Amino acid sequence: MQDRHGRNIHYLRISVTDRCNLRCIYCMSEKGVRLLKHEDILSFEEIASFTRIAVANGIDKVRITGGEPLIRKNIPYLIRLLSGIRGIKDLSLTTNGILLEEFAMPLKDSGLQRVNISLDTTDPKKYAYITRGGDYYKVMKGIDAAEKAGLLPIKINCVVKKSSHEPDAVGVKVFCESRKLIVRFIHEMNLETGEYSVVEGGTGGNCRLCNKLRLSSDGELRPCLFSDLSFNIRRLGAESAIRMAVESKPEFGTRSLLTGFSMIGG
Repeated sequence: MQDRHGRNIHYLRISVTDRCNLRCIYCMSEKGVRLLKHEDILSFEEIASFTRIAVANGIDKVRITGGEPLIRKNIPYLIRLLSGIRGIKDLSLTTNGILLEEFAMPLKDSGLQRVNISLDTTDPKKYAYITRGGDYYKVMKGIDAAEKAGLLPIKINCVVKKSSHEPDAVGVKVFCESRKLIVRFIHEMNLETGEYSVVEGGTGGNCRLCNKLRLSSDGELRPCLFSDLSFNIRRLGAESAIRMAVESKPEFGTRSLLTGFSMIGG
């Protein structure tokens, strides 16, 4: 699919839940966020049905996000549904890693190809501070389990305030080099003010190269993270929502006042 700016739209990010087992200081308040009602959340069958139509229209790369996707009950079942869709060349998942030790092998067995894991520091105390109580050592066990399961290549997402030369970021880089992991540095973003920049080690944030659509857990298909444009797949149907999202995808991101990272997965 080509948008009106000549970009090939072939990447779909799917948020399966707005819930998370961490409270990272740059993502949500300590009290959390207002959660969606159960009936508003897309079922796995609805997600698979939509993805099948999206793939028929040119999507070949799919990433599962949250919130934290591994807290969605029976997530390997969704992976099994998606991995059975012919035409998906790249099926991946982004996680904070806390539950990955338990789920790495079931996810691999269900057809998941690789994972991205969030890690902003290698200092256990600093990690607990940033995540408001997260267990650094569970993430390490999750990385071990992902390697053992063959969810490769493993990419580490490290959020930085200003630069990848910050002490915590340097520590993460050294750790990744020692484990032969791929690290990407993501500068802190602000949806409301439209602050974003290009990911170091990736193409995220580069509007000229943007190839993504984002499906939120309540069925809103968004053409841009930094825009309030959205098209509800339940109300419009998959084909119409996809067409409208691609046709209206802005050339550049501006800002978003109606959503948050817990809803759309970054």
